[in-house]
Amino acid sequence: GASGFTGKHVIREALKFLSAPFFPLKNFAIAGRNTSKLSQALQWASGTNSPPEIPILIADTTDPASLRHLASQTKIILNCVGPFRLYGEPVVEACVDSGCDYLDICGEPEFMERMEVKYHDKAVVNGSLVVSACGFDSIPAELGWMFNSRQWMPPAIFCKVEAYISLESDKKIVGNLGTYESAVLGVANADKLQELRRSRPKRPRPVIPGTFPNGLMVNHLKKVGLWAVKLPSADATVVRRTLSCLAEDSRGLPGVNESTEQIEKREAFWSTIKPARFGRWLLLNFPSVFSLGFFRKKGPTKDEVASATFKMWFVGQGFSDGSLASQGNRKPDMEIITRVMGPEIGYLTTPIILVQCALILLKERDNLPKGGVFPPGIVFGPTDLQDRLQQNGISFDVISKKTVYRNGCSSNQEREAHFPGSS
Repeated sequence: GASGFTGKHVIREALKFLSAPFFPLKNFAIAGRNTSKLSQALQWASGTNSPPEIPILIADTTDPASLRHLASQTKIILNCVGPFRLYGEPVVEACVDSGCDYLDICGEPEFMERMEVKYHDKAVVNGSLVVSACGFDSIPAELGWMFNSRQWMPPAIFCKVEAYISLESDKKIVGNLGTYESAVLGVANADKLQELRRSRPKRPRPVIPGTFPNGLMVNHLKKVGLWAVKLPSADATVVRRTLSCLAEDSRGLPGVNESTEQIEKREAFWSTIKPARFGRWLLLNFPSVFSLGFFRKKGPTKDEVASATFKMWFVGQGFSDGSLASQGNRKPDMEIITRVMGPEIGYLTTPIILVQCALILLKERDNLPKGGVFPPGIVFGPTDLQDRLQQNGISFDVISKKTVYRNGCSSNQEREAHFPGSS
């Protein structure tokens, strides 16, 4: 999918690291159905520089032989062809058959879980690591939840986190119709996702302390004059899949050839991550939802992309002392707010994340699972992905820590900023 809207931005991001000192990316190719469009995408991604001489390969999701040939020539395929429900499976199958690693930017829960059901066992045997949602869906959610979890120091315990997304721009925020189609298909196939889950053996569920009632779908945050709308998204599904993996083994996934030092590092990381209920909300200045008017066939302009940013606030709730959680219906008395912030989500943040995940696979393959179909958090959580993202324009910050006492007063343990409009 190198000639698509996101694909050409991924090329541009990858070119920054091609044969650069201290980076493992020594060569790569671009692939798609049309040589002319691929050449144009490479020219665009190269900017004012002459395009590098990298292979342009022809592959089509309707031609399994072309995909197998593609997968046999490489260590990793980055798949940007969506909607994944329509076009993703042939690429996954080719990678699993070839023992090639696979990353994509999918945000479609039904596709991701169906790939796990169909290909996980074979991927383990063949040494193919298949990881979806390696873009804005859902790395910021996974790493953001983990970052918030790491701020809870014993005896405090973490029970619930709500993620609030604010999309900001001086111009109208616009997406492309491919993204819209993926979102529509995700909602339209919710019944198939439920059917798929019912057909599978039940996985272990994490034990989460405290009791929390189900929330509303629309919430008015009166203090800041904004509305929050709970929209269907992959993030909550992906986080729950990672939590299920941790419920099976709290030490995480062993690497194919880990050193003793790496094993200790991985287990130490996961010891700081605690299960919590997770929800994701979209912040709006008015009670509206996305419609077709927010998307167009040509996608956003260069200026629209450059002016857009995102802020993702993680409001963690829990107890200042773990013993309080077992005292009936007692409400949480502690809150920690953290934030992940970065550039435009579809064409800037997503390529940054996808390319950094690929660089980690190339550099640290021995420290990662031999193979299997997994959510990104369980694979990349113990790596230096957060540090890499911070070095490339995506920040992680602690905004406030607050303990609420029984009389209703609060004590700020760190600086407290206005949520969610803090700069």
